[in-house]
Amino acid sequence: MKALLLTAYRQLEIAEMPIPEVAENDVLVRIGACGICGSDVHGYDGKSGRRIPPIVMGHEAAGVVVDVGISVRRFQPGDRVTFDSTVSCDVCEHCRNGRMNLCDRRKVLGVSCDDYRCDGAFAEYIKVPQNIVYLIPDDLPFEQASMVEPLSVAAHAVSRAQIPSDATALVVGSGIIGLLVIQVLRHVGCRRIMAVDLLASRLALASQLGADIVFRADSAELMEAIRDATGGNGADIAFEAVGATPAVRTAVAGTRKGGQVVLIGNVSPAVDLPLQKVVTGELDLLGSCASNREYPACIDMLATGAIRVEPMISRVAPLAEGPLWFDRLYSGSPDLLKIILQPVRDLGDSL
Repeated sequence: MKALLLTAYRQLEIAEMPIPEVAENDVLVRIGACGICGSDVHGYDGKSGRRIPPIVMGHEAAGVVVDVGISVRRFQPGDRVTFDSTVSCDVCEHCRNGRMNLCDRRKVLGVSCDDYRCDGAFAEYIKVPQNIVYLIPDDLPFEQASMVEPLSVAAHAVSRAQIPSDATALVVGSGIIGLLVIQVLRHVGCRRIMAVDLLASRLALASQLGADIVFRADSAELMEAIRDATGGNGADIAFEAVGATPAVRTAVAGTRKGGQVVLIGNVSPAVDLPLQKVVTGELDLLGSCASNREYPACIDMLATGAIRVEPMISRVAPLAEGPLWFDRLYSGSPDLLKIILQPVRDLGDSL
């Protein structure tokens, strides 16, 4: 099979690799679409330490089942599916308590680090355990279905907060996750949503997808504007979707006393926290890691049109163009949001 292989940092090439062999609980999927995640771009140059070459990256994907292990009963060849990015053991204490995203043996597709190596979905085929696989409707395009993974991250983040019906939310960062958080907040009935970003184009998209008010992150009057929009109090809940000190400071500063701050961004291993504001304002800080079985609800939200992902997809391209699009994303092209690669462009001949 053909795969997009990270052979060295900042070096990607199309390589011939063997088709994975399924074990008894595995499902072999032929990939129709796989999105480039921001974590893949950060791993591209070795900065994250979680993409050690050689590795096939990619964990936002959908495709068609072509083979199953002898113990698989829920899936059969021809099924259209997507799958979670997190492989959980289902037996550790966290898994038994229903928090699979905190699994002690957690692995992430497309990640190679000191603890494990797990090839991902920038390839014509991938094998995944059946417990992370989900059926998708026949009329849901693979490109949209590949967005279930980032949508599940946003849905899990929203589920971490207590959102009263009259809540005002502040979303800091209008990248993919931030834009999906905005839509999920609107879907669950959040009364008022404010968005912050550095780019006017992303703020325009935030408005299109459900934000009531948008603010430039580099505005000298940002905090004053947030206070003015909230009667001088600040937001009830803030979602930080960047993972850097300036964004964390904005989220904390823009939240009212007794409010909640949900931290989603994970770019920097450490940030400077405005401790006094957190302590004296009795803010609840909530971490949000990946997702935790939100896939069925997210598939339904996409299938019913409750969540729109088409405006966020900048380009759909063949797998062979992967090196080009990684370079463009790595260089920080401001006009690009989600790039989706197609390892197999026509799945009609998959069986």
